Amino acid sequence: MTAPVKRPVTAPAKRPATAPRNRSTDDALVRAGRALRVALLIALALLFLIPFYLLVRNGLASEDDITSPDWTFFPSTLHWSNITELFDDPTVPMARALLNSSLIAIATTIGTLLLASLAGYGLARIPYRYADHVFYAILGTMMVPAAVTFVPSFVLVSSLGWVSTLRGLIVPTLFSAFACFVFRQYFLGFPRELEDAARVDGLGYWRTYWRVVVPNSRPAFAAVGTIVFIGAWNSFLWPLVIGQDRDAWTVQVALATFTTSQVIRLHVLFVAAAVSIVPLLLVFLFFQRWIVAGVERSGIDD
Repeated sequence: MTAPVKRPVTAPAKRPATAPRNRSTDDALVRAGRALRVALLIALALLFLIPFYLLVRNGLASEDDITSPDWTFFPSTLHWSNITELFDDPTVPMARALLNSSLIAIATTIGTLLLASLAGYGLARIPYRYADHVFYAILGTMMVPAAVTFVPSFVLVSSLGWVSTLRGLIVPTLFSAFACFVFRQYFLGFPRELEDAARVDGLGYWRTYWRVVVPNSRPAFAAVGTIVFIGAWNSFLWPLVIGQDRDAWTVQVALATFTTSQVIRLHVLFVAAAVSIVPLLLVFLFFQRWIVAGVERSGIDD
């Protein structure tokens, strides 16, 4: 037997030493990036606030201050009487218009949430061989321009005698295909374990929807409700055609009356616009976190 050949043992190759990182430089870069982001956010926030500044500034100014070529950040004299002039105007019932818009927006929001959520839950959870076909048909209605159905809707409302009534302003706008789509996508991702537990307790689809699904779907309801409320509040064409009597005017129709072919009352128009956006700001500020959560959890997952 021959002795095994011994191979020379070589030392492992040393890795080249890396230069030590300069922590102070890294911290400076992080602080610079953070400061740049903050500056960018401040600039965007100021751009976003410019329209609100113009509403407040021009709403508390006189006609001469608004049309003057010499611009000032705020007029020397604030005309708080513009607000009183707005609500004392006999030709434009602004208080009544605010009340009408509030009633229409609230009723439309509640009705849309009820109908669309029931439709979305049925399409997402109740077994039915044509459920997908019904869902695609509902989506197809979103591709039809509103101008196509405007005249038939007006003829139907007129034949029912609902012109210049809250029924004519609310009922035709109750169901929303977009809201149905959002609810259906949200309920597809809803935990089935909660529904299975309700089934074990003897609950049917109806009671499961009310006792389990609705209390645990607040983000979706808040998001859709906020969007529907803002859309109903800002609606103009349908209230303009249906609300022919002055007592049936909404805020948007009342705002349009301040701009005529004869005269434009700028100071009253600006203060009316400022007053009309207050409910929208309150609703958005209160539900903003729910809007993001609801939209994130209602994405397409099939």
